[in-house]
Amino acid sequence: MTGPPPEVVCVGESMVAFLPSRPGRLADVPAFTRAIGGAESNVACALAAAGHRVRWVGRVGTDGFGDHLTDTIAAYGVDVGSVRRDPHRPTGVYFRTDADRSTAAHEVVYYRAGSAASAMSPRTVPYDTVADGRILHLTGITAALSDGCRALLYDLTAPRPGRPLISFDVNHRPALWHAGGAAEVLLDLARRADLVLVGADEAERLWGTADPAEVRALLPEPATLIVKGGEGLTTAFERPGAASGHPGTVSERPGTASERPGTASERPGTASEHPGTASERPGRGAADAVTSVPAPRVDVLASVGAGDAFAAGFLSATLRGLAPRARLRHGHLAAAAALTSPGDLAAPPRRAHADLLAALDDDAWGRLHLGPGWTSAGTEADEEVRTP
Repeated sequence: MTGPPPEVVCVGESMVAFLPSRPGRLADVPAFTRAIGGAESNVACALAAAGHRVRWVGRVGTDGFGDHLTDTIAAYGVDVGSVRRDPHRPTGVYFRTDADRSTAAHEVVYYRAGSAASAMSPRTVPYDTVADGRILHLTGITAALSDGCRALLYDLTAPRPGRPLISFDVNHRPALWHAGGAAEVLLDLARRADLVLVGADEAERLWGTADPAEVRALLPEPATLIVKGGEGLTTAFERPGAASGHPGTVSERPGTASERPGTASERPGTASEHPGTASERPGRGAADAVTSVPAPRVDVLASVGAGDAFAAGFLSATLRGLAPRARLRHGHLAAAAALTSPGDLAAPPRRAHADLLAALDDDAWGRLHLGPGWTSAGTEADEEVRTP
């Protein structure tokens, strides 16, 4: 490979998405618009749009849908040179409604069984195509696609000299886990990562708790843990010095629960001890630094893709070496861009624009109210802080 190495490598399946032309049940939607969707490629495209060097690694068919995927992702500035084309398996596709994913009205139908991406494995994804970035971003979706995909995630998260910083978004999709086992597998993979993102609702569904401190007790191994949405806040737990924002190589480190027990008594800090302000609070003894930041108010246009956008915003700020509060705010702002735009991908706010908002004091941040079109607004604070 020529040129400078990527800052971030994202590995996973991307699919052609068919978005409804109008609200309603799939049975009632007369037409669909073609787009692309996939957690890892969404993060890759958002990071590239924000100015980072990014590679997406995956597998697609030799069909027209595979052409569309690679061409569209490359158009964002993402390196797709390591994507493999499979002449025997198709590119995955899916259809969805425009209802909120968290509601019963949301419908999504995947045609991804036997897809080209489901053939990913340690054998078909060479390690040297994913290991030269500063961050390797993975999600739990890949683990649900096939035994080979699951084996690939265990291989990529195995302790080894020179390993990139492993970012793992739990991204639990119940419909993909037909045989069960999600709670155990996703917990195990998260424990092998360096930076973990999980929604409070996912943690409740998987492990029986939405309390950030209890989630941290279950996941003491990652240097950085982000619990999104707990009591209206997103909380970062970070070991002092663990993630300066300039991730280098990661030395061999234990990656199982037995090597690093995780009972609540071993991990100080509870949600009640760390109320939701933006300041950082070290816990008792050699505890994590704990930072909680509320999301700004947003006029939601579409809810799909916000989690991937948050991950991209947070990783971008991490690469820039920003403080935990700023990283969380940049994650929220990237998510707000997705929430106020149609489709799974949204243009991130300009860096100077986002930096200005992320630097607001707590009172001004609390008054922030973002609606459709806010990412193209000017950079004056009074144009962006809307109050009731």
